Amino acid sequence: MAFQCQRDCYMKQFVTSVVSCCPAELKQEVGTKKETVKGFNIKLQDTILFPEGGGQPDDHGLIGDVPVLRVTRQGPDAVHFVTSPVEVGQEVQVKVDWERRFDHMQQHSGQHLITALADSMFGYKTTSWDLGRQRSTIELDTPCMKPAQLQALEEAINEKIRAQVPVTVQLLSIDDPAVEKVRSRGLPDDHAGPIRIIDIEGVDANMCCGTHVSNLSHLQAIKLLGSEKGKKNKTNLIFLAGNRVLKYAERSYSTERSLVSLLKTGPDEHVEAVDKLQKSVKLLQKTNLTLLRDMAVLIAQNFNNNPERGNFFTLHK
Repeated sequence: MAFQCQRDCYMKQFVTSVVSCCPAELKQEVGTKKETVKGFNIKLQDTILFPEGGGQPDDHGLIGDVPVLRVTRQGPDAVHFVTSPVEVGQEVQVKVDWERRFDHMQQHSGQHLITALADSMFGYKTTSWDLGRQRSTIELDTPCMKPAQLQALEEAINEKIRAQVPVTVQLLSIDDPAVEKVRSRGLPDDHAGPIRIIDIEGVDANMCCGTHVSNLSHLQAIKLLGSEKGKKNKTNLIFLAGNRVLKYAERSYSTERSLVSLLKTGPDEHVEAVDKLQKSVKLLQKTNLTLLRDMAVLIAQNFNNNPERGNFFTLHK
């Protein structure tokens, strides 16, 4: 079953009706602890709030004026957890937290694009990915990526974005021969209905349930922050897409200005300035330790040379 959020990923509000409302509990992480929140699971006739799946976190939003804290999928249904009950049969307006939704769309479509080009350019298959709160990671089936490969991949990615390549959704029956040609990591055991394909024109066709942009230009830009060694001889590719690139640039500039003020040097000299400071601190620590040892020797000698010394020695500082 396709939800309204999958049929129109850009819809921000939607009127539907409440099918069921049952008491429920939700376990949430607060800091390092898990807390249990009492509330209600609501099923709607349809929804624009995406239930987590395909590596994409769930949407947040409102049912009427009631905040939705979690959306999960149970078979063909989306289950919305709220802390206040909503009357069954009531017609309600559902609103999506658009900033969160669009961010997920940019990161998820960005992942599809990176995965496709990493495969076509270098033969590196994606084995998993993680949409993080600040940055996302793609696990590639290769021991490492060279800097030149990262640069070439990033240039190719952003060239596709500038080319304004369309992204479309296709629905295929499970026995359609075209299904065999698309990229896929398999279907969930309880899947029913047509197969949903995200098609980046001329670039990639991937089986996916997530929400996506309708054109690569909506990604704005993608920055590959770098790669690091992953598990089982694989490589983790770290990336930002869309508004996250802008926020990263803003944070970086703010940090740069603070360092200019603290170090009294230009940005190009920050590394050298910090290196000098670290060496100075190490030298001061070494000198301080030497002085403390010399003082200890002198104090001990003074104690030994004191004819009126007792059997005990104390020193208060």
